[in-house]
Amino acid sequence: MNVNIRPAQINDADLIVYFVRELAKFEKHDPNLVLLTAEKVRAAGFGENPQFEVLIAESENSEPLGFALFFGKYSTWEAVQSIYIEELYVEAEFRKLGVGKKLLDAVCGLAVTRDAARVELSVLDWNPARRFYENNGMKYESDWLTYRMERPEIISNGG
Repeated sequence: MNVNIRPAQINDADLIVYFVRELAKFEKHDPNLVLLTAEKVRAAGFGENPQFEVLIAESENSEPLGFALFFGKYSTWEAVQSIYIEELYVEAEFRKLGVGKKLLDAVCGLAVTRDAARVELSVLDWNPARRFYENNGMKYESDWLTYRMERPEIISNGG
């Protein structure tokens, strides 16, 4: 299958929201809990100070197959930026056809161009994509535990 990877454009906002909702379903969450809207995508991803970037995977006839949404993180030890992949999703019927690999390779290509120290992501422990990531050179960081603070706790701690 020929797969084209391209940077998302502002007119892809609805598609990006669709992919995020589909990922929520895959992760066994109610997609109605996703607060992302096309307007928020346009403002946060394509505004004056973009908060993230998106790559879109398409077939040779421009059919959307999947996406990767990522942003920069600063590594103090390496004193350069790293890339954090927040979302990497491929439609079910296109999995195992190399689409995810093309998306990951495209993000890694950007990381090389930007002299990034690393590419990181988080994956649910039950997700079979863990094998895909490991087969492509990513390593499980068992020494690091992810901690999270949700909005109510942020408010109670911040004031």
